[in-house]
Amino acid sequence: MSTGQDARALLEQGFAALGLQAQDTAVERLLAYVELLVKWNRVYNLTAIDTPARIVTHHLLDSLAILPHLTATRLLDVGSGAGLPGLPFAVMRPQLEVTLLEASQKKAAFLQQAVITLALANVQVVCARAEDWQRPAPFAGIVSRAFSDLEAFVRATRHLLAPGGRWLAMKGVRPQAELAALGSARVVQVHRLQVPGLAAERHLVVLEALA
Repeated sequence: MSTGQDARALLEQGFAALGLQAQDTAVERLLAYVELLVKWNRVYNLTAIDTPARIVTHHLLDSLAILPHLTATRLLDVGSGAGLPGLPFAVMRPQLEVTLLEASQKKAAFLQQAVITLALANVQVVCARAEDWQRPAPFAGIVSRAFSDLEAFVRATRHLLAPGGRWLAMKGVRPQAELAALGSARVVQVHRLQVPGLAAERHLVVLEALA
């Protein structure tokens, strides 16, 4: 089996395990994203995971595992990096408006190219730091895989969250110390996730702003 076939099989198996339905166009777009990421990664060092099969398990399926918990129609992906989790979300939900916020110019350039290559009309790329960026219309959902600390995530993006909105923080092991130290938000729920093909703990922390 070729590397491309292997990535496709892992992706389709992952969809089945996660209970996700995907049109053929979504599968092709996600595989095109994997190919583009591998190509750009040789020069730009976007991710330490650089083989198609591992990108599918460690990036795509890891991101898509939280899709059932995403209810917002307008989403901000903070510190998007190589476009995770925002780009897979945008592919799977064409009706979802996604903004990818990334401070690195080289990563933002990759994101712009990915949006063009994948023909994603529902994605906007912004090159800025979350703390410095001002947006007239706030977001109902703010997600991140990149912030190492929950309190820092909340404080950096509080001005971008709409009233009644929620933060979605993707974590590895349950961040008990960070949860205990939260002072700017309340915990709505902590979901333990099962990511197909990934033998590691994953959690999604859902937060709301304090009144």
